Amino acid sequence: MARELLAGWGRTAPTSADVCRPPSNAAALAALAAAPARGVIARGMGRSYGDAAQNAGGMVISTAALSGIGWADEASGLVRAAGGASLGDVLGFLVPQGWVLPVVPGTRHVSVGGAVAGDVHGKNHEVDGSFAGHVVALTLATPGGARRVTPGDDPDLFWATAGGLGLTGLVLEATLRAVRVESASVRVVTRRAGGIDGVMAALDAGHGRHRYAVAWLDGLARGAALGRGLVSWGDHAGVADLPAARRAEPLALGPARSVAVPAWWPGSPMPVPAVAALNELRFCRGPDVETTSVEPLDRFLFPLDAVDGWNRLYGRAGFVQYQFVVPFSAGDVVARSLDRLRAVGCPPLLAVLKRLGTADAGPLSFPMPGWTLAVDFPASLAGLASVLDELDELVAGAGGRVYLAKDARMRPELLAVMYPELDRWRARQRAVDPGGVLRSDLSRRLGLLGTIAGAG
Repeated sequence: MARELLAGWGRTAPTSADVCRPPSNAAALAALAAAPARGVIARGMGRSYGDAAQNAGGMVISTAALSGIGWADEASGLVRAAGGASLGDVLGFLVPQGWVLPVVPGTRHVSVGGAVAGDVHGKNHEVDGSFAGHVVALTLATPGGARRVTPGDDPDLFWATAGGLGLTGLVLEATLRAVRVESASVRVVTRRAGGIDGVMAALDAGHGRHRYAVAWLDGLARGAALGRGLVSWGDHAGVADLPAARRAEPLALGPARSVAVPAWWPGSPMPVPAVAALNELRFCRGPDVETTSVEPLDRFLFPLDAVDGWNRLYGRAGFVQYQFVVPFSAGDVVARSLDRLRAVGCPPLLAVLKRLGTADAGPLSFPMPGWTLAVDFPASLAGLASVLDELDELVAGAGGRVYLAKDARMRPELLAVMYPELDRWRARQRAVDPGGVLRSDLSRRLGLLGTIAGAG
């Protein structure tokens, strides 16, 4: 165990902790039992944007060595994966055999345990829900020992863990339900739409027609063009959809390809005019009418993985990703947010819009029926903190919420407003961790655990 400086993917607010890398489940349980007074939190691949997997002055248990994958019941598509296994590795095991995970986030570089702790969602939430909805069972390392948890046998603990940000225990293993596919490709339909109203209308019109739906937005465009974008819908491709050359091996996964941000990249963020020019090029190259193509699965599901270390593009100070969801009835909040950001000189460099479907039972799970907007900003941007505080108020007032797994700066007084079942989650968390062993920088910053002994 060694003291290390840790930060989230946004590279803001690094803190130091003693990092333990247990080689086995037994060693992970022993490390949890030996937690110091400052507490312990699990850490997977470090892709949480904020401070959910940091624990200043305490212990962090890395799950990197807990990485086994195998069938629990191949005929039923049940795969058993260790908590430290990456979703990319799970897909590497499944896809060549004709299966895929029903739900993945926008990067393959997330651990199974992290996917549970964040109850991650993807481009298909309206159809397939969140990650936890496809988890059959968990083996959870708690301060009281290892427990097998299922949504049927112990729903309170299961759903407190799903979206619980690692504060109910460390996921040692999960049994996941996979779905059949014919190929390792996606049939993608794309068109461009002018202005945020046009993008939202296109997503509304496409509702129910496809499994996946997502829109890239240009947050730097001006006037009526603000929020213009490219709308993409996708479905798993059948063999007949593939080009003839790929039909012989339809399930073959190509090598994961990426380009690295060069070592000489400056410590300042990419200039806004350069991003604006790239946005203009991207938008203009998009088709005016719906156009169909067939893309590799990873290119469609994980577009940002094509750039290794893309978080460095925002400079040494790092970046903030701000993601909220508001009910469909409050869809005007999306346009108002983009307009407000533009007006105060904080235009997002990256913006993505999706529709979300029915919420699951997790008290801290983020998705709910409505519009979700995710926007990225350099952390060094002047005035960013105050405008995001304004947007927090706007979102909360509309009955929405901010995604805690990505949060790096929200004010704690809005937590219970955004997550009205917070007290129910706290009660279950205290039952599994009465001594306040499980803690993180995020839990302290937001007062997530409430006022209990050891929660400071």
